[in-house]
Amino acid sequence: MQRRELLLLSGALLAQGTHAQAVPTRILVGAPAGGSTDTLARALATELGRILGKIVLVENRPGAGGNIAAEAVAKAAPDGNTLLMSFTSHAINASLYPSLPFDPVKDFTALTCVATSPSLLVTHPSVPAKDIRELIALAKARPGKLNFAIGAVGSSLHLAGDLFKMQSGAYIVNIPYRGTAPAIQDVIAGQVELMFAAVGNAQAQVKAGRLKALGVTTTRRLAAFPDVQAISEVLPGYESSAWFGLFGPAHMSPDLARRISDAARQAIATAEVRKRLDTEGAVPVGNSPDEFSKFVQAEILRWGKVVKFSGAKPE
Repeated sequence: MQRRELLLLSGALLAQGTHAQAVPTRILVGAPAGGSTDTLARALATELGRILGKIVLVENRPGAGGNIAAEAVAKAAPDGNTLLMSFTSHAINASLYPSLPFDPVKDFTALTCVATSPSLLVTHPSVPAKDIRELIALAKARPGKLNFAIGAVGSSLHLAGDLFKMQSGAYIVNIPYRGTAPAIQDVIAGQVELMFAAVGNAQAQVKAGRLKALGVTTTRRLAAFPDVQAISEVLPGYESSAWFGLFGPAHMSPDLARRISDAARQAIATAEVRKRLDTEGAVPVGNSPDEFSKFVQAEILRWGKVVKFSGAKPE
């Protein structure tokens, strides 16, 4: 091969390598900018890009409870350049929607659970109950007279309330809102008595005395609220934490999936991401692809029972 041909070939190979490095990885988020899923995705993207040595961007595609972003990732090439930061609705939607344009398990490669986010059962201070047992007794004494504010139909916080009703046998009416913020404001104003809210969204209001916390949705009490009982202390087996997880399309090579999962778990362990998780009231996880895949499948089965009990329909 002549010198000129060698130079042309080496130049072409160099250009191809540069182009491969220049192709950014996109993390699609099925929620609007500014929410917890978006915030955590952006914190993860910065550290993930640094660890992988490439640009990682976050792209918001809200709508249909996260299904629009999920469908785009399910149909993407399994080359690691299109990922999904999803949330609990990924499991809930499997039974909430009559049909989906993808299979929530078979059409994805589970990479790692990034974090979980516990919730508080909060009330307006005027509600005459000081703990979960008294709240259940009050609700049973006044069937249909107490209301749950819910930020979105089919959300993890909505179903946390229906799981509470399913296990306690209490009849409490759901009042849907378009978003968590207006729901919380109406509970603070006394327009609605009860709400399940993420710790990050409610803790300041609880500490200020504008809301009263009666229970936490984790299996154990939270260090930040040691005097607030776990709901499972009264309703054994009750647990409902939102989760955020990283997925790729199905059929990613095992080596590629492992490399991205390992990098994501390294990112989750950094001080920068831990700080952001703490700000959001979230707990870091960072499990293996196999562990996360089994968790998602178990979540689909668990929430399917609650969706059936609730009779919820997608908005």
